[in-house]
Amino acid sequence: MSRKRRIFDITLPEDDEAVQPSDQPGDMPDPTGEAGMRRGPMASAIAENAEAVKARRTAVESIRAENDALAHEYVALREAGHVVSAVLLAEVHTSMLVRDRMPGDDPELVDLVASIRDLGLSNPIRILPRPDGGFELVQGYRRLSAYRMLLEETGDDAWSRIPALVLPGEPDISSLYRRMVDENVIRKNLSFAEMAYAARNYAADPATDADDVAAAVAALFQSAPYSKRSYIRSFSMLLDSLSDVLAFPTEIPRALGVTLARQIKDRPEVASQIRDALMGWSDRSAEDELGVLRRYADGEEPHKPLPATAPASAERPLRGGRTKTTFHIQSSAGQVKCTAGPGRLEIKVERDFSSIERARLERAIASLIDGLA
Repeated sequence: MSRKRRIFDITLPEDDEAVQPSDQPGDMPDPTGEAGMRRGPMASAIAENAEAVKARRTAVESIRAENDALAHEYVALREAGHVVSAVLLAEVHTSMLVRDRMPGDDPELVDLVASIRDLGLSNPIRILPRPDGGFELVQGYRRLSAYRMLLEETGDDAWSRIPALVLPGEPDISSLYRRMVDENVIRKNLSFAEMAYAARNYAADPATDADDVAAAVAALFQSAPYSKRSYIRSFSMLLDSLSDVLAFPTEIPRALGVTLARQIKDRPEVASQIRDALMGWSDRSAEDELGVLRRYADGEEPHKPLPATAPASAERPLRGGRTKTTFHIQSSAGQVKCTAGPGRLEIKVERDFSSIERARLERAIASLIDGLA
């Protein structure tokens, strides 16, 4: 006996028909859709590692680009002379031009040395590369001198190099003079005698285009008002007549120098009389010299020269060449800074003098004063 088969008609949906998810709760999601796809632990780890590698590569490229930009900026600043370098003192030369500082002792140099020793150099010097090697000083002659003094005094290699800004270009005599003078004029620490001294040296240098002092003053002090340039020319004429007998030209006030220059221009014999008055007076002070100059500037007995020798000590107390003297000495208590002036002696040392017994302190001071009598 055979069993009879039954046949059913089944209608299948077309392939392009989208299977719509059921909104009824409890219905299972379609396992063939994206919502039904699941990644294993290995696949997740690989994907996360790829994302980390990509982020790290992006960070490295950003850092490299930033470093390249900083390197280009550094090179541009260095070529423009805005990067401070530590330069050997032996490589800095000062031979291409005559400095605007007049020859002689610089009483403020000792104070500068002490300041640099204690606090360091706050303003680097300016230099230019020389074609034959090394550098030529543009600005900072006193700072360079202070470093050389510190190296000589201490022998410490820390003072063998000086902070410097290396300016672009090659040394040019005219620009070197202008830069040197501009710095000191802006700082207002150049006397009229020193400005006139710089102008005379500029005019005398064959490497410049100035034929006379007037042209030199116009070139060096372009930014100065006309009246100031006129004063400098007057001081230049004064130095032409008296530079070899003036011991303290930087102490001459502007008004006195201009008046003297006018007197000498109108009465050339006044220069000879001043020379006779100062010649041979080797131990005169700045005030003594200014007193002589004021006498002739005021027109007091210009026909009668002053004595060629100093008056007796009873009439004129002896003074040192400077109204202030500063120096440093070594003692068992360390370095001592001494400043001596009229009626004043100042001693600075790292020690508490208030802890010393008063009687002992009085004996020490009395012994010091008696030793100087």
